[in-house]
Amino acid sequence: MEDIKQWITENPMLISIFKYILLVSVVFVLIQLFRRFLRKHVSDTSARYKSQKSIEIIGYVVIIILSFFYFTGNIQDFTLAIGLFTAGIAFTLQELILSIAGSLFIFIVKVYKPGDRIEINGIKGDVIDVNSMYTTMMEIGQWIHSDNYSGRIVKLSNAFVFKGPIYNYSQDFPFIWEEFNLPIRYGSDIELAKSIVIKIASETLSDYTANSKSQWKDIVNKYYIEDAVVDPTLAITLTDNWIQFNLRYIVDYKKRRSTKHVLNNKILKEIEETKGKVILASSTLEIIKIPTLKN
Repeated sequence: MEDIKQWITENPMLISIFKYILLVSVVFVLIQLFRRFLRKHVSDTSARYKSQKSIEIIGYVVIIILSFFYFTGNIQDFTLAIGLFTAGIAFTLQELILSIAGSLFIFIVKVYKPGDRIEINGIKGDVIDVNSMYTTMMEIGQWIHSDNYSGRIVKLSNAFVFKGPIYNYSQDFPFIWEEFNLPIRYGSDIELAKSIVIKIASETLSDYTANSKSQWKDIVNKYYIEDAVVDPTLAITLTDNWIQFNLRYIVDYKKRRSTKHVLNNKILKEIEETKGKVILASSTLEIIKIPTLKN
């Protein structure tokens, strides 16, 4: 006991750091207990998520305040502790610090938020959680050839917000431009074909077009960007095999596949009802002359 007392007397700084670590640990435990309480007693998903994040932020603020008041009593200990801490993280905790800085950057700058669809570091998906270390995403794409969930949940370090571009499908303007090609056979009634495609596109996409126009005005006012055409547009290209119709239109970023299906289905039915005036083209091989075979 005497040796322990003597060691404590001779190493007050180490005891002070130990007490500080214990105090911070208690705060972290309280944060987790409050989060667990909210998870069990708050039924609304949005309210529960925001409450948990608020508790987490309040906990970090409390730790900063406690650290300030704890070490200001002995500036020498405070300076030495900060020096040791800085030396340690310089080699071992760089990714951790970048992740924490990334989380602050995400929340302050509003790079993205839960519910947004983003692509970052080559991974595309819907953000389902953002904490102090990781962004959690429900992955879309990969072996699925459409914007549907693959079923995998991806955790990505928040440090990646500093390492490359972030594509946000839903922030400010929750619409994207989509297009598809339609081959029309030479000899078809081209004016009739154009009227069919434009009519169906305008009718099917009317809600998206109207909603996107008002939101695009906000984008033009907010950013240095030129105005854009959000109405469906049709471009025609002459090829060796057919007349290629290219339909470009705007659509909700979560309904690309279903909208394309509806458009193709309606256009196909309308073309079939023209009774041969408009014919879809396909790659074919035409034999001009069969050579004479000699026995």
